Amino acid sequence: MNAPTYLKRMKYCRNMKVGFLQFNPAFGKVDENLKKVKALINTTTCDLLVLPELFTTGYTFKTKTEVIKFGESVPNGKTAKFLKRISTEKKMSIVGGFVERDGKKVYNSSFLFLENGRHYVYRKKHLYRYEKRLFDTAYEPYRVFLLNNDVKVGLIICFDWLFPEAIRRLALLGAQIICHPANLVMSYCQDAMITRALENRVFIITANRTGTEKRGRFENRFTGMSQIISPEGRILLRAGEDNEIVSVVTINTVAALNKFLNPLNNIFEDRRKDLY
Repeated sequence: MNAPTYLKRMKYCRNMKVGFLQFNPAFGKVDENLKKVKALINTTTCDLLVLPELFTTGYTFKTKTEVIKFGESVPNGKTAKFLKRISTEKKMSIVGGFVERDGKKVYNSSFLFLENGRHYVYRKKHLYRYEKRLFDTAYEPYRVFLLNNDVKVGLIICFDWLFPEAIRRLALLGAQIICHPANLVMSYCQDAMITRALENRVFIITANRTGTEKRGRFENRFTGMSQIISPEGRILLRAGEDNEIVSVVTINTVAALNKFLNPLNNIFEDRRKDLY
C-alpha cells in the first residue's frame, strides 16, 4: 500500500477497544482461576481482550505426566467452553492460553474465540527452558485471523517474542494486532516489544501474569507489566508488576496498515531481500 492509498483509507478509520487481563493464577486450580477471571472481566466491554499464557492452570509443571493431566481437547475442554461463553455473552473476541492435548501430544497453546463462536488455536513455536521437556514442538505455519470487523490479528505466546522473524512473518501476512499471552520471567521483554512493534508498525498486546510460583525445586517469579504498544512504539497502557487488573484502550487499527516512516521509506519495500 503506497502513502496516497493509505491516506485514502484513513476515512474508513476503524476504532477498536482492546485490552489485557493481568492476574496471578493459582497452580492447578482451574475452576478457581476461571472464577477469578470471570469476576475480573465482569464489567469489561471491549472488542478484543487478551489473557495470559496457561491462565487456567498456572505455569510451573514438574513433569510431562503432570502436563498431560491438565491437557484439554479442542474444542470440548473446560477452557474452550469458558472462553466461548464469555466471548458470546460479552460480544467480544478473546485470547487465552491453555494446555492442549492432541492424541499423545501436548502443546502450550492459545485460543482465539470470536463473538460468533468460531475459534482458532495457536501452538507455541519456541519453547523456553524446561518447556522443552514438558511440551511437544509445534510445526504449523504462522497464520493471521480475521476478526468480525475485518481487522487481522496474529498470535504468539511468551518466548516467541525473542525471535523477530515470528512477528515479522505475521506482519508480512497482514497482521495489524499481535496478541501475546505470556508468563514472562525475564526483565527486558516488555521493553523489547516496543522495538518489535516499531520495526513492524503493528499493535502488540502483551498479557502477562504476576506472582511467584514455587513447586518443589522449580520456582518462577513473573514480571507483570502487561502492556499495549502502538505501531509508533508508544506505550498506550502498562500495568504494574503485581496488580491484578483489566485495562482497555481505544486504538485506530488503520494505523497498522501504514508501513511508511516518511514519504520515501517503507519498512517492507525497503527490505534488502537480495542480502537477507
